[in-house]
Amino acid sequence: MNSPSIPNSIKLSETEIKAKLKSLLHKEGNWIDWGKTCQELQKAGCNPADIFEASGFQASQQNIIIVAAQVYESVAKAEPQTEVLTYYQGPKTDVLYEFRILNQEQRASAAQLAFAKKVDVDGAHEIAKIIQDVSRMSQLPQGFTKHPGDMVAYTCWKHARNRKDLQEKTRLIAKALKFAHSDSARETIEKLLSDFTVVKTHSAPLLPIYRLDTEEEIIRIIPLAGTYPLTSEEIKAVNNVEIQEPFRSVTITTQGTFVPIPGWQSVLGATDPVAYVCTSDLLPKTLSGKVEKVLVIIDRAKQKWDINGYFLVETEDCLKLQWSEVEPQVPILGQLVTVVRPKKIIDEGNITQPWQMDD
Repeated sequence: MNSPSIPNSIKLSETEIKAKLKSLLHKEGNWIDWGKTCQELQKAGCNPADIFEASGFQASQQNIIIVAAQVYESVAKAEPQTEVLTYYQGPKTDVLYEFRILNQEQRASAAQLAFAKKVDVDGAHEIAKIIQDVSRMSQLPQGFTKHPGDMVAYTCWKHARNRKDLQEKTRLIAKALKFAHSDSARETIEKLLSDFTVVKTHSAPLLPIYRLDTEEEIIRIIPLAGTYPLTSEEIKAVNNVEIQEPFRSVTITTQGTFVPIPGWQSVLGATDPVAYVCTSDLLPKTLSGKVEKVLVIIDRAKQKWDINGYFLVETEDCLKLQWSEVEPQVPILGQLVTVVRPKKIIDEGNITQPWQMDD
C-alpha cells in the first residue's frame, strides 16, 4: 500500500495505516476527521481504491471530504461564531466543497453568508462563482460594497435592470434584497421598485484564446516583462522591439528576455506588444481544463478604453487584466492582444494518479 515519497508526503507505519483505516471503517469522529484521515493516508502513499476497499469510502467521497475539510479549516481560522462551525459540522460537506475555488479569506466570508442565508449546494455554487467573478472588478457601482452579500445583491440587481418580464424582474429584486448587506446597497436596489426602465447591459466579449498546436510561417519576437505579479514600471520599462522587413528581423540592443509568437493576425497588428506570464486562474474569465501557465500579450499603444476589449489597468495595489462595461477610472497600460496557452502535452500516466489537493 505504501508508495515512493512524493511532494507533501508523510511517513506512516503499517500499524498506523491499519489503525487509520479501521477508524474510517467505524466512522470514528466526524466528517472533518474522516477527511483529514483520508488525506493523511493518500499522502502516505495509499491508493484511493485501497482506502475504499478497507473503509467503504469511495474515491469520489474521499476527494469531497478532503477538500471540504480544507475549506472548513480556512473558515475556522477566521474565528467565526461557534454556531457557524457547528452548522458546517452538520455535515455540510457539499456546501463547503463549492467554496474550494475561493481563497482563504473569501472562503470564510462565503461560508458566513451561506450560513446566514441557509443556502443549499446550488446556492453555494452560485455564491462562489459570483464572489470569484465580482472580486476581479476594480470597483463596484456606487452603493455596493465588497461584502459577499452585496456582491450577490449587485449581480441580481444588474440582471433585474435589463429584464422586461415584470415577474422575473420582481424575483431578482427580492433576491437582491435578501442578500444585500449594506444599507446603501438596499437603497440602490429599492429604486428599481419604482423604476421600470430596461437598461441594456453588455456581456463581456470572448477572450481571444489560441493554443500552440501548429507553427505559423511568420514569427513575431515579443519582449517578456516577467511573471505576474508585476508593477506598471516593469511593464513600461520594456523597450519596444523594432522589426525590419522583408524578413521581419529584429536587432536587440539591450538585455532582456524575448518570446517568439506565431504570426497570428492580432499579433502582427499590435503596435507595441509586451508579454508577461501568469496562471490561467488569474484571467478575467475562467478557462476550461486545468490551471496552467499562460502568456498574456498586451499592446501598450492602445490605452483608450473600448467596450469590446480587455485592458491591463493599474489599481491601488496591483495590475489587473479586466473588461469594463464603463470607462475605468484607473490608468490603462494597454489592451489585451491575445492569451497564449502552451502546447498541449498528453501524458496518459497522469490520468491514473490520485488527485492532489492543497493543504
